[in-house]
Amino acid sequence: MIDVTALSAEIRALAAERNAVILAHNYQRSEVQDVADFVGDSLGLSRQAAGTDASTIVFAGVHFMAETAKILAPEKRVLLPEPKAGCPMADMITGEQLAVWKAEHPGVPVVTYVNSSAEVKAQSDVCVTSANAVAVVRALGAKHILFAPDENLGDWVARALPDVTVESWEGCCPRHDEVSADQVTAAREAHPGALVMVHPECRPEVVDLADAVLSTSQMLAFAASNSAEEFIVVTESGLIHALGKAAPGKRFFELAPKMICPNMKLTTLQKVRDCIANGTGEVTVAEDVRVRALAAVEKMISIG
Repeated sequence: MIDVTALSAEIRALAAERNAVILAHNYQRSEVQDVADFVGDSLGLSRQAAGTDASTIVFAGVHFMAETAKILAPEKRVLLPEPKAGCPMADMITGEQLAVWKAEHPGVPVVTYVNSSAEVKAQSDVCVTSANAVAVVRALGAKHILFAPDENLGDWVARALPDVTVESWEGCCPRHDEVSADQVTAAREAHPGALVMVHPECRPEVVDLADAVLSTSQMLAFAASNSAEEFIVVTESGLIHALGKAAPGKRFFELAPKMICPNMKLTTLQKVRDCIANGTGEVTVAEDVRVRALAAVEKMISIG
């Protein structure tokens, strides 16, 4: 049996000794979230890390998130506790595939979800998050865009902006894409007084059943500020822990079966400890790729 308290204290001591900041995504194991300096969504965490004085960033998440941190903070050492923690959605499009797609649509701007590799970001005109995708595309002012890699988020943008032609790459988050309308309906029947919060990575027929369509950071804010006491949460199971902290006393219900991202759950406290102690799992990005990817991320930030 692991002594979580002792191991967490060891991790905090190591982080202080090595001048490291620990970031944990909202979908991480609860004990990993609890040992982190910051918990949040991928881009928010990377931006926070870029502004810290720490020389090392330990990113408890998946590979594209650590890459994004390196893109924004090239002078810092970025470590990924579990190098095998990838993202199926990010892997659904490569830089080479995007180059071919762009060539087939000359002059059409490429809008890319941050859930993507540095190579793909580097070939994009602007990046978006699930929280700001609609606002960024609206501000872009284009009548026709290519959207990668999540077709469900692309559909959400297209429905919000009917005057924009959105051509989406056929990619998805398997955990969100496999959610069915029947699952959401069953959860609502089981908890008739609960508001349904759905992530826009879900299919359109699931999104249509939501009381609110929100990113993870938006779900936390919505639950904390809304007068409702009960919520059905249609996103990865790890967010329940963060929701309990953001809105103590309120009740949060998951779908059956629970939405579990196996890649997010690969990171353990032991791996965080070993990563800091041994300096393993360093993530690098070629400078020419980093500079071009940074331009797409900074364009998003400049839009707001």
